[in-house]
Amino acid sequence: ALSQQPAKKFLNLEGSKRPGYTHVVTSRPGRMIFISGQGGSARDGKMPSDFSSQTKNTFENIGRCLALAGAKFGDIVKINYFVTDLSNPTELRRIRAQYLNMDAPPASTLVQAGLGTGMLLEVEAVAIVPE
Repeated sequence: ALSQQPAKKFLNLEGSKRPGYTHVVTSRPGRMIFISGQGGSARDGKMPSDFSSQTKNTFENIGRCLALAGAKFGDIVKINYFVTDLSNPTELRRIRAQYLNMDAPPASTLVQAGLGTGMLLEVEAVAIVPE
């Protein structure tokens, strides 16, 4: 029966487990949530100058967006990272592991991009909440 199948399946090519992302995520029907790119501003609107603080703030902002939609980090199936400098992936991975389930990570993309003034990172996400 449909209700006995897992809500989400995380699949990788040739059955391999890739570090930090999944090639394919499938989901049963549910309510889709699209989170626009979130940046590293703190709740007071101030933008810290360091990558670590911006990354933590970004994930906190995503968490608030998820909660607003009745979802949680475990519901994310796709996440896109836009960074101004590709030299920070280790720090990005360290901080995201505090929020995302890295045993079944969402599909993801990392792109170097020009962002708004002072922004070092922007992250957008897609989540699916089973109904």
